[in-house]
Amino acid sequence: MDPNDRGPEEYGHDADGSSPRQRPPRDPLTTDFGQHTPALARTVQLVTGDYLLTVNPVDGSEIEACPPSQRPERPVKLTADERVETDRAARPPVPPGQTQPSLPLLERQDDRERLVRLLARGRSVLLTGPAGSGRTSLLDLVAGDCADLAPDGVVRLDGFHRTADDLLHDLFYAVYNAPLYRPAPEELRALVREIGAVVVLDDLEFGGAALDELLDATPECAFLIAATPDVPGPSVDSAVEEVFLAGLDRAGGVEILERAVGRVLTEEEANWAGDLWFESEGLPLRFVQAGALLRQRDRIRNGTGAVDEFGVFADALPVDAPFETEPGDEVPLPSLGEAAAPAPLLAARLSASARATLRFAVALGGEVPHQAHLPALVGDTHADAALGELAGCGLVTPVGTRYRLAAGVPAQLMAAGYGDDVEAQALAAARHYAWWAGHPSVTPERVCAEADALLTALDLLVPGTTAPAEDEESVTVQLARTAAPAFAAGLHWSAWERALRSGAQAAELSGEVSEQAYFHHELGILALCGGDFDQARAELEIAVGMRGAVADKRGTVAGRRALTLVADRTGTTPGLGSTAGEEVPDARSEESQSPPGGVPAVVLALPPGGDGTTLVTHHSGAPGPSRARRGGLRGLARRNLVAAGAGALLAAVLGTVVTLGATSNNDADNPSNQVGPNPSASQGLEDGSLGADLPANDDGKSDTGTATSRPTDPGPDGTFGTSDDPTPPADTSKPSDNPSGTHGGGAPHSPSHSPSHSPSNTPSNTPTDPGTPTDPGTPTDPGTPTDPGTPTESPTTTPTEPSTTDTASGPASSAPVETTSSASAPEATTASGSADVI
Repeated sequence: MDPNDRGPEEYGHDADGSSPRQRPPRDPLTTDFGQHTPALARTVQLVTGDYLLTVNPVDGSEIEACPPSQRPERPVKLTADERVETDRAARPPVPPGQTQPSLPLLERQDDRERLVRLLARGRSVLLTGPAGSGRTSLLDLVAGDCADLAPDGVVRLDGFHRTADDLLHDLFYAVYNAPLYRPAPEELRALVREIGAVVVLDDLEFGGAALDELLDATPECAFLIAATPDVPGPSVDSAVEEVFLAGLDRAGGVEILERAVGRVLTEEEANWAGDLWFESEGLPLRFVQAGALLRQRDRIRNGTGAVDEFGVFADALPVDAPFETEPGDEVPLPSLGEAAAPAPLLAARLSASARATLRFAVALGGEVPHQAHLPALVGDTHADAALGELAGCGLVTPVGTRYRLAAGVPAQLMAAGYGDDVEAQALAAARHYAWWAGHPSVTPERVCAEADALLTALDLLVPGTTAPAEDEESVTVQLARTAAPAFAAGLHWSAWERALRSGAQAAELSGEVSEQAYFHHELGILALCGGDFDQARAELEIAVGMRGAVADKRGTVAGRRALTLVADRTGTTPGLGSTAGEEVPDARSEESQSPPGGVPAVVLALPPGGDGTTLVTHHSGAPGPSRARRGGLRGLARRNLVAAGAGALLAAVLGTVVTLGATSNNDADNPSNQVGPNPSASQGLEDGSLGADLPANDDGKSDTGTATSRPTDPGPDGTFGTSDDPTPPADTSKPSDNPSGTHGGGAPHSPSHSPSHSPSNTPSNTPTDPGTPTDPGTPTDPGTPTDPGTPTESPTTTPTEPSTTDTASGPASSAPVETTSSASAPEATTASGSADVI
């Protein structure tokens, strides 16, 4: 049987009377050896709570707030016909092969009637019995008797490896028609409270407070729960009736043997059955297995093989059978020890395919692969019939929609050597399941049905995962990578989480960073769907970091989008330094954080009475508490603009400083050392302008075509304008501090054109500001002319508000004059406050 093509009875989806799905007709001109189009990745979009989740097995799932137009309507309950189909799908498939005799449920009629009466009153019942006591068979009978008791009928659930939350979701999907929808916890509990059904729950593995929570969430349901005695019961306050299921008496055991063999037991066989009853405490499973031993004995005595019984096995009597006899020879009964642990003896007399199936089941922790997978796993086209052999011998038992090894069988087979090659068997199963789960034709529901087998293989192989060879992929990582998206799309999220955690560990051991990033991304998405935002942020940050390291752009985008959603849900803003959306400490609203030593924020301060420049290094303080904390792309753009502007301005000023240093010398006759605070107009160049800056036209150029630039006060943005007045009013109270003798804000004169400065003895016509003395030590009388031979000492402090004009002194002249003022280089000192004057 092809595992990709379901039979009419598999999972109960196709036996509805409709015609089977037809394959598209094959083009007769197309050969089988032609290149096929690669299958597209299977993506599934579903709604979970307030989110729209797109399960993407390639780049990672994407999640967003669900638009109102895509939110599903309120789920409606299934109809009666749909409930019948759902109930049939919840049962295990019928094993292929010859039908074994149906054994009656003996000595259980009183228990059966009592359970029905309690359920009819709306009471919940906990049926407790040891493994092999026939709990599952009794549940099937009671479920048939209670079909018409509740408005929503009977719902069958499997509690094996399931939590209370898993069972609530299983109950919801068994009653409501809600494809691709996983309700939020509040909505889920509101919907299950409206369910009125008899819930038959087998193989429950939890009790106590978790069981009380399950019962409280479904007040309109009556539960029939089957569990082993080691499972804790409900609390004392819960209204749950407990019924204990004991073993059979001796007569019942003998009757089961006779029905299994199809004849009356001999006296020797009856005594053997009595010893078995005493040893097994009357468990029905042990008599079913003992009946299989007697059938094999009869077949050997009569010389008939499985070819006559099944019609397909030529190797039914294996060469390693414990004994070979001729027809008519007497075959001894199995010993009491062999009857107490019959699994190795039963398996030795089965077909090779059945024994190979048992090896896979032992390797998978007792999980028997679905019959559709057995031909591929075993390598026999008829291996699917092996499940019928195992079921007829009592070596497997139904659990939900699948089969597992019966109680005690795994330990017996391990002792017989069936677990010697566990890792090899698990690796072969993992290869098969990795190919099968990733095939586009396999639905997520079918993968979820094999969840326990896949997860067991992962748990076994992950600790021994190593780095694969070149051009190879780790089988463990590949299995988790293909199974996890199917579990997510099939809404089996507990299996999804287990697969992701196993995959992340395997990817870390194998060194596959990109795969490890995928698993962390999916874990973050899962935590986000569950409302655990801290866990989601941590997992997504790890994934984004890893994907950035391997240059996975699409995956990085998906991770950042999910982080943005986390930030939106938590009320935080994702910052530049924290991709998770945390508030960045000491972040500034409009600029980046300054280093401890201060950022060289360039400020051009004009000293009073001159047009020189002063370089100030600003020491930034701690940001004030009133500054808003922002970040993100907008903050990054503003920071980049601020940094670019400051860098350009700093480069310009440093270039000016370097030029000034290159043109300076230690000549004692340097004219810049011979100029006082009231310089006179110097001789101009050969253009008749005496070197003065000509007034600018509307286009910012002088009449001669040269752009004029006269520095003025820095504006609010730290830039400097130009002055259009070539001879602004003089201010002798603010001395010049320009060491270069530059023209306005332009370049310095070349040495060949340096004018000879003649000091002016004419007092300034502009009154001196009394609040700003020229010399802090000796104030200058504004009415007394300055001695041209003695330059005025430069101030030692930087004025609070620099002047915006130049100083010009001397007699009025109709021709424009050059206003150059300078100060010696050693006069530059440190200004007061938090600025360093250079």
